[in-house]
Amino acid sequence: MSERSWKEIPIGGIIEEAGNADSYETGSWRTYRPIWDAEKCIHCLACWIACPDSSILLEDGKMVGIDYAHCKGCGICAFECPDKISALEMVLETDAAAAK
Repeated sequence: MSERSWKEIPIGGIIEEAGNADSYETGSWRTYRPIWDAEKCIHCLACWIACPDSSILLEDGKMVGIDYAHCKGCGICAFECPDKISALEMVLETDAAAAK
């Protein structure tokens, strides 16, 4: 692959290939990991609606897990989970990895 000259580099913000987010596993950027407690979950799907990375996995209209390969650990899912439920908890990635 030859290097591009400055004239060949695309202008910032242009998407050259549609749907390319599936190709990039961004989970390694995470500092915090959402941990899902299936027993507490009422499947309101507030987390699914709010997740900017489409990392909440659904099956038959119910949450079944989290796609950690694409989850960046922003915490929006845990923030949107109803207070009385708290089925999602943000944990430091290092602590979550050590718990495995």
